[in-house]
Amino acid sequence: MHLRALSSAFLLFGLLALPVFSQAAPRTCLVVGISDGDTLTARCGRAGAYERVKVRIAAIDAPEKSQPYGQRSKQALSSICFQEKARITEIDTDRYGRTVADVDCNGEDVGTRMVSDGWAWVYDYNRIATKRGGGLFKLQDSARARHLGLWADSKPTPPWDWRKHQRNESSHWGGFF
Repeated sequence: MHLRALSSAFLLFGLLALPVFSQAAPRTCLVVGISDGDTLTARCGRAGAYERVKVRIAAIDAPEKSQPYGQRSKQALSSICFQEKARITEIDTDRYGRTVADVDCNGEDVGTRMVSDGWAWVYDYNRIATKRGGGLFKLQDSARARHLGLWADSKPTPPWDWRKHQRNESSHWGGFF
Protein backbone atom coordinates (compact mmCIF):
# COMPACT_ATOMS: atom_id res chain seq x y z
CA MET A 1 0.00 0.00 0.00
CA HIS A 2 2.81 2.38 0.87
CA LEU A 3 4.44 1.72 -2.52
CA ARG A 4 1.20 2.58 -4.34
CA ALA A 5 0.93 5.91 -2.47
CA LEU A 6 4.55 6.69 -3.23
CA SER A 7 4.16 5.95 -6.96
CA SER A 8 0.96 8.04 -7.04
CA ALA A 9 2.86 10.92 -5.48
CA PHE A 10 5.63 10.62 -8.09
CA LEU A 11 3.03 10.50 -10.87
CA LEU A 12 1.25 13.58 -9.51
CA PHE A 13 4.53 15.48 -9.10
CA GLY A 14 5.56 14.48 -12.62
CA LEU A 15 2.28 15.79 -14.06
CA LEU A 16 2.61 19.05 -12.15
CA ALA A 17 6.17 19.47 -13.40
CA LEU A 18 5.17 19.14 -17.06
CA PRO A 19 5.42 22.42 -18.95
CA VAL A 20 2.18 23.92 -20.15
CA PHE A 21 2.31 24.99 -23.79
CA SER A 22 -0.18 27.57 -24.86
CA GLN A 23 -0.24 30.20 -27.50
CA ALA A 24 0.24 33.69 -26.10
CA ALA A 25 -2.30 36.42 -26.64
CA PRO A 26 -1.57 38.39 -29.82
CA ARG A 27 0.32 41.67 -29.49
CA THR A 28 0.04 44.60 -31.84
CA CYS A 29 3.45 46.09 -32.59
CA LEU A 30 5.10 48.37 -35.14
CA VAL A 31 7.55 46.67 -37.53
CA VAL A 32 10.75 48.73 -37.39
CA GLY A 33 13.23 46.44 -39.12
CA ILE A 34 13.52 43.58 -41.59
CA SER A 35 16.56 41.30 -41.27
CA ASP A 36 15.71 38.90 -44.08
CA GLY A 37 12.67 37.21 -45.60
CA ASP A 38 11.64 35.44 -42.41
CA THR A 39 12.84 37.71 -39.58
CA LEU A 40 11.69 41.14 -38.49
CA THR A 41 12.11 43.48 -35.54
CA ALA A 42 9.03 44.98 -33.94
CA ARG A 43 8.52 47.73 -31.37
CA CYS A 44 5.89 46.65 -28.89
CA GLY A 45 4.33 48.38 -25.91
CA ARG A 46 3.54 51.99 -25.27
CA ALA A 47 5.49 55.24 -25.40
CA GLY A 48 8.16 55.31 -22.73
CA ALA A 49 7.95 51.56 -22.25
CA TYR A 50 8.72 50.16 -25.70
CA GLU A 51 10.23 46.73 -26.10
CA ARG A 52 12.09 45.64 -29.23
CA VAL A 53 11.23 42.10 -30.22
CA LYS A 54 13.11 40.05 -32.81
CA VAL A 55 10.55 37.80 -34.53
CA ARG A 56 11.15 34.71 -36.62
CA ILE A 57 8.03 34.10 -38.71
CA ALA A 58 6.65 30.65 -37.92
CA ALA A 59 6.53 27.84 -40.48
CA ILE A 60 8.70 29.50 -43.16
CA ASP A 61 12.39 29.68 -44.03
CA ALA A 62 13.57 32.31 -46.48
CA PRO A 63 16.87 32.58 -48.35
CA GLU A 64 19.73 34.08 -46.35
CA LYS A 65 20.71 37.66 -47.26
CA SER A 66 23.88 36.58 -49.09
CA GLN A 67 22.16 33.64 -50.79
CA PRO A 68 20.58 33.94 -54.24
CA TYR A 69 17.11 35.51 -53.88
CA GLY A 70 17.95 36.60 -50.32
CA GLN A 71 17.71 40.33 -50.99
CA ARG A 72 14.53 39.92 -53.06
CA SER A 73 12.94 37.89 -50.26
CA LYS A 74 13.89 40.59 -47.73
CA GLN A 75 12.37 43.24 -50.02
CA ALA A 76 9.18 41.20 -50.33
CA LEU A 77 8.77 41.02 -46.55
CA SER A 78 9.55 44.75 -46.29
CA SER A 79 6.84 45.59 -48.81
CA ILE A 80 4.31 43.65 -46.73
CA CYS A 81 5.25 44.73 -43.21
CA PHE A 82 7.89 47.46 -42.84
CA GLN A 83 6.54 50.43 -40.86
CA GLU A 84 3.19 48.65 -40.53
CA LYS A 85 1.35 47.52 -37.43
CA ALA A 86 1.70 43.77 -37.04
CA ARG A 87 -0.34 41.35 -35.02
CA ILE A 88 2.22 38.99 -33.47
CA THR A 89 1.07 35.73 -31.90
CA GLU A 90 3.99 34.08 -30.12
CA ILE A 91 4.36 30.33 -30.48
CA ASP A 92 7.85 29.62 -29.19
CA THR A 93 11.38 30.97 -28.74
CA ASP A 94 14.13 29.64 -30.98
CA ARG A 95 17.69 28.73 -30.02
CA TYR A 96 18.84 32.26 -30.88
CA GLY A 97 16.36 33.84 -28.46
CA ARG A 98 14.04 35.10 -31.19
CA THR A 99 10.30 34.97 -30.76
CA VAL A 100 8.81 32.44 -33.20
CA ALA A 101 5.38 33.75 -34.09
CA ASP A 102 2.54 33.95 -36.54
CA VAL A 103 2.56 37.49 -37.93
CA ASP A 104 -0.27 39.37 -39.63
CA CYS A 105 0.29 42.70 -41.37
CA ASN A 106 -2.70 44.56 -42.75
CA GLY A 107 -4.90 41.59 -41.87
CA GLU A 108 -2.83 39.15 -43.93
CA ASP A 109 -0.82 36.16 -42.65
CA VAL A 110 2.77 37.02 -43.59
CA GLY A 111 4.08 33.45 -43.72
CA THR A 112 1.29 32.43 -46.06
CA ARG A 113 1.97 35.40 -48.31
CA MET A 114 5.74 34.83 -48.46
CA VAL A 115 5.25 31.17 -49.42
CA SER A 116 2.45 31.85 -51.93
CA ASP A 117 4.50 34.60 -53.62
CA GLY A 118 7.49 32.27 -53.85
CA TRP A 119 9.85 34.10 -51.49
CA ALA A 120 10.09 31.44 -48.76
CA TRP A 121 9.99 27.71 -48.27
CA VAL A 122 7.70 25.95 -45.86
CA TYR A 123 9.78 25.17 -42.78
CA ASP A 124 8.19 22.62 -40.53
CA TYR A 125 9.60 24.07 -37.29
CA ASN A 126 8.12 22.02 -34.43
CA ARG A 127 5.52 20.76 -36.91
CA ILE A 128 3.80 24.18 -37.03
CA ALA A 129 3.33 23.94 -40.80
CA THR A 130 1.83 20.47 -40.50
CA LYS A 131 -0.64 21.68 -37.85
CA ARG A 132 -1.92 24.20 -40.38
CA GLY A 133 -3.37 21.31 -42.37
CA GLY A 134 -0.79 21.26 -45.13
CA GLY A 135 -2.15 24.42 -46.75
CA LEU A 136 1.29 26.02 -46.84
CA PHE A 137 2.70 23.03 -48.71
CA LYS A 138 -0.03 23.40 -51.35
CA LEU A 139 0.77 27.11 -51.71
CA GLN A 140 4.46 26.29 -52.09
CA ASP A 141 3.67 23.72 -54.79
CA SER A 142 1.55 26.30 -56.59
CA ALA A 143 4.29 28.96 -56.44
CA ARG A 144 6.81 26.40 -57.74
CA ALA A 145 4.50 25.38 -60.60
CA ARG A 146 4.04 29.04 -61.59
CA HIS A 147 7.80 29.80 -61.25
CA LEU A 148 7.13 32.63 -58.80
CA GLY A 149 9.87 34.32 -56.79
CA LEU A 150 12.79 32.02 -56.06
CA TRP A 151 11.05 29.29 -58.03
CA ALA A 152 12.12 31.11 -61.21
CA ASP A 153 15.29 29.10 -60.58
CA SER A 154 14.69 25.48 -61.62
CA LYS A 155 16.53 24.15 -58.53
CA PRO A 156 16.81 26.83 -55.86
CA THR A 157 18.90 25.87 -52.83
CA PRO A 158 16.86 25.66 -49.63
CA PRO A 159 18.32 27.89 -46.89
CA TRP A 160 18.95 24.95 -44.55
CA ASP A 161 21.14 23.31 -47.22
CA TRP A 162 22.85 26.61 -47.99
CA ARG A 163 23.63 27.20 -44.27
CA LYS A 164 24.98 23.66 -43.92
CA HIS A 165 27.25 24.21 -46.95
CA GLN A 166 28.45 27.53 -45.49
CA ARG A 167 29.28 25.85 -42.15
CA ASN A 168 31.18 23.09 -43.93
CA GLU A 169 33.10 25.61 -46.05
CA SER A 170 34.12 27.70 -43.05
CA SER A 171 35.23 24.67 -41.03
CA HIS A 172 37.12 23.30 -44.05
CA TRP A 173 39.11 26.51 -44.52
CA GLY A 174 39.22 27.43 -40.83
CA GLY A 175 42.34 25.37 -40.10
CA PHE A 176 44.43 26.80 -42.94
CA PHE A 177 44.49 30.49 -41.98
